[in-house]
Amino acid sequence: MGRHGRVDDTAAEVVAAAFDQAEHRDPTHRRPWVVLVDGARHQLDLITAEATRRDATVHIVIDLIHVLEYLWNAAWCLHAPGDPSAGAWVARHARTLLEGGAEQAATALEKAARTARLKKSRRKGIDDAIGYLRNKAAYLRYDTALANGWPIATGIIEGACRHPVEDCLDITGARWGLAGAEAVLKLRALRSNGDFDAYWTWHEKQAFARNHQTRYRDQLRLAA
Repeated sequence: MGRHGRVDDTAAEVVAAAFDQAEHRDPTHRRPWVVLVDGARHQLDLITAEATRRDATVHIVIDLIHVLEYLWNAAWCLHAPGDPSAGAWVARHARTLLEGGAEQAATALEKAARTARLKKSRRKGIDDAIGYLRNKAAYLRYDTALANGWPIATGIIEGACRHPVEDCLDITGARWGLAGAEAVLKLRALRSNGDFDAYWTWHEKQAFARNHQTRYRDQLRLAA
C-alpha cells in the first residue's frame, strides 16, 4: 500500500473514532451532532459516508476562520498590499456570511471583480473565493449554527489541545505509552475544569470499596 493509502486509512480511522465517541456520549442520537471541518473534500466525503453507515444525522460546519482566509486572498486582489481598508472589506463580507449569505457574498465578489476590471492574472484569489463559497454553501450556514448555539470555529478546540495535551505531554525527555498518556490527560482535564477535588473524593471511596469492603465482606458476614 502506498503513502496515500496509509493516509486515507488513518483519516478514516480518525473519523470512525470521532463517531465512536459521539455514540458513546449520545447512543440514542437525541442531541444534534455538529462536525467542524476545514472543508477538504476528502474529509467531507469520509464524514458523510460514516454518518450514512451509522444512520446518524450530522450538521457539518466549515470553520469560519478557514473561510476568512479565502476572503483575505480575495481582498488582496482588490487592494494594494497593506491597505487598511482591506480589513473593513473582509469584515463586511464576513458579516454577510454570518447571516447565512454565502451566495450573496459570492455574487458581491463577482461584481467587485467586474467593477475593478481585474485581469485574469489578478483574479485568482477572488475566483478561488467565489468558487469556494458556492461549492461549500451547504456547510456555511452560520446563521443556523449561531441560532442553535453551535460552534463555528475550531479555535477553542485547538486551544484545548495545546493546553491539556501539548503543554503536558510535549516536554523534553518525555516518553509516553497510550495508557499512561490517557491517564495523565484525564487528570489534567479534571484539574483544568476545576473538578479534581470532587473526582478525588469519589476515587477514594471507590478505592476503599474495591480494596477493603469487598475483600473483607465475607469475613464480616461470618463475624456477624
